[in-house]
Parts: sequence; C-alpha cells; structure tokens
Amino acid sequence: MPYSPSPVWHPYAHLKTQRPAPKVVSGEGPRFTLEGGETLLDATCSWWCMIHGYAHPRLVAAIREQAGELCHVMLGGLTHEPADRLARELVRVTPRGLNHVFYSDSGSVGMEVAMKMAVQYHQLRGKPGKHRLLSLMKAYHGDTAGCMAVCDPEEGMHSLFAGYLPRHLFAPAPTAPFDAEPETVAADLTALREVLERHHHEIAALLMEPLLQAAGGLNMTSPHYLRGARELCDEFDVLLVFDEVATGFGRTGRMFAADHADVSPDIMVLSKGLTGGYLGHAATLASDRIHDAFIGDSPEHAFMHGPTFMGNPLACRVALESLAVFEEEDYLGKITRLNRVLRETLLADTELAAHPAVADVRVLGATAVIEAHDATDLASVGDWAREQGVWLRPIGRWLYTMPAYVTGETDMRRIADVMKGWFQCA
Repeated sequence: MPYSPSPVWHPYAHLKTQRPAPKVVSGEGPRFTLEGGETLLDATCSWWCMIHGYAHPRLVAAIREQAGELCHVMLGGLTHEPADRLARELVRVTPRGLNHVFYSDSGSVGMEVAMKMAVQYHQLRGKPGKHRLLSLMKAYHGDTAGCMAVCDPEEGMHSLFAGYLPRHLFAPAPTAPFDAEPETVAADLTALREVLERHHHEIAALLMEPLLQAAGGLNMTSPHYLRGARELCDEFDVLLVFDEVATGFGRTGRMFAADHADVSPDIMVLSKGLTGGYLGHAATLASDRIHDAFIGDSPEHAFMHGPTFMGNPLACRVALESLAVFEEEDYLGKITRLNRVLRETLLADTELAAHPAVADVRVLGATAVIEAHDATDLASVGDWAREQGVWLRPIGRWLYTMPAYVTGETDMRRIADVMKGWFQCA
C-alpha cells in the first residue's frame, strides 16, 4: 500500500516507506479493536504500560470521578490530596528508605530528574568534580537529550546525535543470566569495578535498568549483580539509580526488580505501569540522604526542576487505583501464571532454541523474548502476526512479548504460539 501523508508524525518511522497506521477505536482487556472491526490480542500492552488491559472499569471510574473534582493544579507552592496520597503509597511499596517523591510526566523526564538530582547532590557536598554519569552498555533510558547520552552509544538508536550529546561513561553490560550463581557474576562485577576505580572521582551515579534491560535488547541479568553494584557504589561514593520505568510494578515477577535482590537504590524512577498506562506520569523517589542534602540556605539548595504537569491530579488518582487493583487482585499471582506459560511454551521448546535464525530465548516474569541473529530474520513478522490476530512489534532483532497481566492462559499461549510460528514458517 503506498504511503499516504498524515498530519500525525509517528515515532521511530521511516516516512518514505511507512504505511498508514491501523486506527484503534476501542479496547477491552488484553485486546484492542481497529476501525472496521478487526480485533487484535496485544502482546506488548502498548509499550508495556497497560498492565490492567484496556477499559478497566475501576481505572476508568477513577479518572471520571477525579475529573469532576479537580483536573489539574500546579504543584509550585500548592498540593492536593491525590498527590499526597500517592506519594505515601509509593513510599510504602518501594524498597526501604525511598521516602521522598518527585513527580514528572514521563519516564524520560523522570530519569532526567534523577540525573540532575545526583549531580546536584554531589555539588552540594562540595564535590563538583563528580558530574559525569556511568551507564551500562545495552542500556536504554529514554529519548530526551540527557537520557540519550546514557543509552548504549554503539547499538542504541541515538548515534546520530553523538556530537550533540554530553559525554558520559559506560561499563560492559552484565552477561550472567538471571539464575546465575555468584561466582558466574563475579566477572561482570570485576568489569564494573575497573571502570569505577578509574573514574569514581568524576562519577556522580551509576544508572541501571535492574535485571531487565528493556529496549536495548531485553538483556536479562542476575540479582547478584544488583547486590554487587550496590556494594561498589557505596565503596566509591557513587549513587545508585534504578530505572524501573519498564521493570516496576511486576514486570520481572516481583513488585520491583530491586526486590529480587533485596537492594535499595539511592534513587528510583517509575513510570509506565505507575498509572496502568491510562495517563502519562512518572515518579522519581529518593532516599533521605539525597533529600536532606538539599536542605540549606543557599540558592543552590533549591532543586530547579518543575514539569508543568507534575503531580497531575487525574494521573495521581488513577495511579492510586492502579496500585489498589494490583494488590487486591493478586497481580503477582497472575504474573507467576503468565511466567509459567511462557516458560512452558517458549523456554522449554528445544526445536525453537535450535532454529538457525534464533540466537537465544529468554523469559523473566511476564516478559519473553526470542532473539534473532539479524533484524532481517524478523522482517514482516508484525504483518504475519496480525493475520493471526496478534499485535507484535519487534525491537530490531528481538521478538518479544510484555503482555497485560490480565491476559488469560489461553491468550498467553496464543501469543507464544504466534511468536514461535513465525520461525516455523519463515
């Protein structure tokens, strides 16, 4: 079908070759419906955020109720009950010590907040030289300028902007898998130590997507790496920042990826599942020692950041309802069942693992990926999956699913069968 120009500029699109985007008119549970009546099972829950599926009655009702009371007010010098309540709830459910919540409106901005917070923390402690950031290869932290600068500079999507971006530091991506023993993880931690030993005097913080490096290739790593990273950061006076935008709220099988390792970062960033995907919102949580460093008399003690829509009442209210549904309806139990299906259908399939186009198959929590040797191995997989009634959108050479947690076992098996089926028919 020839390209027909549209006033909507779509993300990550090649404008010359893109085809008209299917128009979604409604959704319910794990499915959405297109104009014309076609219904698709969403294997990606709209970039991993619609954890309750579409049109969840409690979330929709929460937005409607809040809209009748207060849609928005600035947090500059003001507050409101949904923002206060949500902050208390986030402090309750996140790892111990994260007692302070700074709101923003997207995961990328939440990470920008974390990075600025880390640099300013060291400035206020009289260590202005600690102003660079350490990230991991295979990392993806967002598309804003600061975030692009800490994404993988080689395989990441932002190499075009290398001359425009600030220069930060990178450690090798961990290679030991989730279930690796400590001795297997030791080499990864040694590589991290080497970077810190050379550069700790200029590093403000280590940024990390704990356990699951999402858009950078769905790399799945060990809780022992998180524990070791925490110890190294303490040793070298470097803050530890967990980007749990993708991993937060159950994606790895626990409420937060940090929970697998019983580790508390100095700063944690949440978004995506925070509101169940129903409105854009993010939260950057900080420990007491970070927060208290900003208490002082100089103008430099103010944290100069303030997104217009931070703490939006509608977003805070639906986030509160999302968390209530998650806990009351045993979503961790749902995720355990999804994980079992993914392991049975994908991880245990020896024929899939032996397929010449398949480099690896990985499963963690409610996430599964079939890594191909080359992106061309996945050419047209989205079109083929749509013919089977499933919406799949690969990232480069990674064909993955991050389903809504309300996806039933039959539907989960359907998604897995379609993912496998592509390689069987290719």
